[in-house]
Amino acid sequence: MAQRSKSGKKRVRSSAKRKARNLQTKEAIKKAVKAADRAIQAKSAEAAGLVKKAVSVIDKAAERGIIHKNKASRKKSRLALRLKKAG
Repeated sequence: MAQRSKSGKKRVRSSAKRKARNLQTKEAIKKAVKAADRAIQAKSAEAAGLVKKAVSVIDKAAERGIIHKNKASRKKSRLALRLKKAG
């Protein structure tokens, strides 16, 4: 802890909490996209549903400011393109 003031110490604690929460959300995005990709490659019937779930997770993260809205849009676009090519 570099800060000595009361508010400085609190900022360190709160930023650690935010970092943990943001990492959890980013991991959820990765898991959802990977699951959708696996379903697309396997030409599974549930691929469209998994893509829809991944898009939802991505949108929520962008809405909360965890990832940039343009990054979210790019991820969703590429995922939809892979689904369209496979199907």
